[in-house]
Amino acid sequence: MARYTGPVCKLCRREGEKLFLKGERCFTPKCAFEKRSYPPGEHGRFSGRASRQSDYSRQLRAKQKGKRIYGVLERQFRRYFKEARRRPGLTGLNLLQILESRLDNVVYRLGFAESRSQARQLVNHGHFKVNDRRNDIASTILKPGDRVAVRDISKQNEYFKMLRQAGESRTPPAWVESDLDALTGRVIRLPDRAEIDGNLNEQLIVEYYSR
Repeated sequence: MARYTGPVCKLCRREGEKLFLKGERCFTPKCAFEKRSYPPGEHGRFSGRASRQSDYSRQLRAKQKGKRIYGVLERQFRRYFKEARRRPGLTGLNLLQILESRLDNVVYRLGFAESRSQARQLVNHGHFKVNDRRNDIASTILKPGDRVAVRDISKQNEYFKMLRQAGESRTPPAWVESDLDALTGRVIRLPDRAEIDGNLNEQLIVEYYSR
């Protein structure tokens, strides 16, 4: 399964803003973006990125930001866009709803992981069930009514024992329902636009793929 394995803090620096790819660490002074907010590379400090952006550059950056936030590579991201375009309604919102409906993202939204990358690892290691069946495919698209639960054997893992104690500080969005005591959750409905990260510009992504 293809995935990005390089340093994730460079991705935030390239986009010029925090993408919160390391969970709680991004809220501490240890975050690399706090020390070096300029783009990576030999000439990053002097790139002058904000002063000369073409329409294409803004569209590309919006698309790259979306891929990096959700941990999706180009081929899969393009496939999601084609699916979004086939669905009725706004293509940009459809795309974001598809990305939010991925199993790894739902696990993250339910509060079972500090970041999407950690959620993806937990899913890949087979710790979760979807509708009472073991599922280790992070890209599974969930539908309203689907149930997610930590497997009984995994509840003995030290990570999930600690999660029950720390879970009260994690408030899930209104479109999912989470029970951290039982380590279960459910997708109630698709998220509204206001419930999805506001720093994503889906219209620029649509423009990029519609060129």
